[in-house]
Amino acid sequence: MTRSIDLISSASNPLIKMLRGLDRKKVRSETGLFLAEGGRLLEQALLQGWDVETVIVSNSGLERPMTQELVHKAAQSGARIARVPDQLASSIARKDNPQAVLGAIRQRKLSLDQLDPHNPGLWLGLHEIRDPGNLGTILRTADCAGLAGVILVGTCCDPFSVEAVRASMGSIFDIPLAHGDFATFNDWRQTGELALIAASVNGSVMHTDVDFKQPSLILMGTEQSGLPDTVEAKCDTRCIIPMRGGADSLNLAQASAIMVYEAWRQRGFS
Repeated sequence: MTRSIDLISSASNPLIKMLRGLDRKKVRSETGLFLAEGGRLLEQALLQGWDVETVIVSNSGLERPMTQELVHKAAQSGARIARVPDQLASSIARKDNPQAVLGAIRQRKLSLDQLDPHNPGLWLGLHEIRDPGNLGTILRTADCAGLAGVILVGTCCDPFSVEAVRASMGSIFDIPLAHGDFATFNDWRQTGELALIAASVNGSVMHTDVDFKQPSLILMGTEQSGLPDTVEAKCDTRCIIPMRGGADSLNLAQASAIMVYEAWRQRGFS
């Protein structure tokens, strides 16, 4: 290993205090870090070249050969490695049965000018999404469908919250993710001549009747109220997902998956 393993046993250690604080947005903003739990997420972060600053490994976890190998890779990348008692690992993850390894990773924030609107792939915009669990699940769907990228529009929940990262199952490290206000977002997509297609209760066509073979950006609204009228007015197409009755709406992550997979189906799942 390029670095030795630090042994930490005290909950009052400054590193442990900082890592415990990463469940709060204020601490994430101050440090520029976020917490990822488990070998799968850490492996993906390293594979995609994210800056893993610190790895915490539990005493029991370090007994496993796979965990030893992962810790070795993290150390080679320059990460600080700290070994802690299982109970201390639980206090960091705030879970009774934590993963064997946890990583503090440098946030990677993209602006819209770092994404190419002429990319022929599918794009997904999320307008003022507020639920981190939904966001993480949508990132996972976007990753599975090979989307060109996901764009957070307006005031959204933090994609680097513990809940969002956990729900993404590692896809946060794979899918390009940018953020911007709606005016900047709309100018950006027009530059690439991307058709803006909104899922809306005011839709005039079924989502299966929309032409997604054209350069397309799917726009989804908030969990509670959908898209504002001013935003819908800028969309090229408003479509509706059919529902039989009973429940009056779909969960945002479910609705996003339906839209994304219909668009991908039309493109031959290529």
